[in-house]
Amino acid sequence: MYYPDELVEEIRERNDIVDVISSFVGLKRAGNSYTCCCPFHSEKTPSFHVSKTKQIYHCFGCGAGGNVVTFLMQYENYTFTEALKYLADRAGIALPEEEMTPEKKKTENRKEQMRDINRSAA
Repeated sequence: MYYPDELVEEIRERNDIVDVISSFVGLKRAGNSYTCCCPFHSEKTPSFHVSKTKQIYHCFGCGAGGNVVTFLMQYENYTFTEALKYLADRAGIALPEEEMTPEKKKTENRKEQMRDINRSAA
């Protein structure tokens, strides 16, 4: 499903990353950020940091990182569309249910391929 970039950005902005991640794992405030043991690998010392000001997360142990959408994609194994639907529901934003034109499908497939390449490279 194609969603305009402006809508995706609004959904991200209306879902604070600390609130979303803390609903899955226990975060503790540490200065300007929040920390916990990484949910993506086993560890005893917290190396998973969440920045409320930057709205991103990063694990200094395994290198996992991203925004609120990528967290859900990694943690819950959601697709991009599933993560957006979850966050839109959480924020009370109605997502349009429209069929993609062939041109939009091609553009969306290309974007998804680029996201996959970027995830693999990270």
